[in-house]
Amino acid sequence: MALEWVVLGYAAGAEAIMLLLLTLPGLDGIRKGLIAVTRNLLKPFLSILPFCLFLLMDIYWKYETRPTCESNTCSPSEHLRHQKSVMKSQRNALLIAAALAFYWLLYAVTGLVVRVEQLKSRVEKLKRDE
Repeated sequence: MALEWVVLGYAAGAEAIMLLLLTLPGLDGIRKGLIAVTRNLLKPFLSILPFCLFLLMDIYWKYETRPTCESNTCSPSEHLRHQKSVMKSQRNALLIAAALAFYWLLYAVTGLVVRVEQLKSRVEKLKRDE
């Protein structure tokens, strides 16, 4: 199951980098290319949504079926394994939340940047027509 988390981490990282590049000032020369690449990647990145849902169900299933270690009958190694399992589940849930948030932000920011570029071109056209 570790491969799924690596893939999700890379996807969230790619989303974060694209979001950063779209919002950095001073990249006007390559902004049109970035917008085109980002708009073309939004549909493939949409597959993150069902993937995150699957991984969230996996976390829930592991949470429901894991042995509890609440009493004094657990050995120190079992207690440590239980705590590590809880920490990994929390980390993975945070990764899912980050991937979904980055996708939503990338979608929203891409739409805004496209709209700003359209408005800039309309202003330039109106200035030329005067």
